[in-house]
Amino acid sequence: MPPLLPTARRTDPSGPPVGADRGPAREEAERELSRPMYERDEPSPFRRALDWLWDRVTDLLDGVAVRTPGGWVGLLIVAVLVAALVTVLWLRLGSPRNAAGPRGDGALFTDRPRTAAEHRAAAAGHALASRWTPAVQERTRALVRALEERALLDVRPGRTATEAAAEAGRHLPALSADLAEAATLFNAVTYGSRPADAADYARVSELDDQAARTRPTLSTTGTAR
Repeated sequence: MPPLLPTARRTDPSGPPVGADRGPAREEAERELSRPMYERDEPSPFRRALDWLWDRVTDLLDGVAVRTPGGWVGLLIVAVLVAALVTVLWLRLGSPRNAAGPRGDGALFTDRPRTAAEHRAAAAGHALASRWTPAVQERTRALVRALEERALLDVRPGRTATEAAAEAGRHLPALSADLAEAATLFNAVTYGSRPADAADYARVSELDDQAARTRPTLSTTGTAR
């Protein structure tokens, strides 16, 4: 009885072959796929890692959305509410830099040394432009620098407005309360986000002029003028 299937390749002269071995065809396909042009089209290791990470994040968000009432819409509402809460707290409490309020004293002078006259000129320029906060800052610096120029205060880098007011008050006791008030104002507008106004600038300017006219007590200093 003849075999049901041929054991060798059989061809028909009038048409394509009706049978073929798979071995040579598979080897030819493997050689084709191993060519460099196909390797260039494969994603880089970094891209594969990025795709893997993105898949994990997507799976995590999908899991959270499933557990959140309303699915993705509910998750979006929760995110909006959290963002609104953070914004309200930020506006209510202020930035971390100002969270300590006006008591967070810092250095009075932060740039190159300037004379009292230079600070007064800078303060006047800010006042003309209605920039009251820097105007108050510069006029307060002018006040302290003038006391240093009169030798009522020693020149000390890093001195705070509070320290300057306390030291100057010992030499000008009649102005000690006003000096402490000016230091508090400087700290409030500089470190406490309290906006200054024209009245603040007028008070500091008057104190600067008054300090220049006031003679120090002879019992505390013998070199001041």
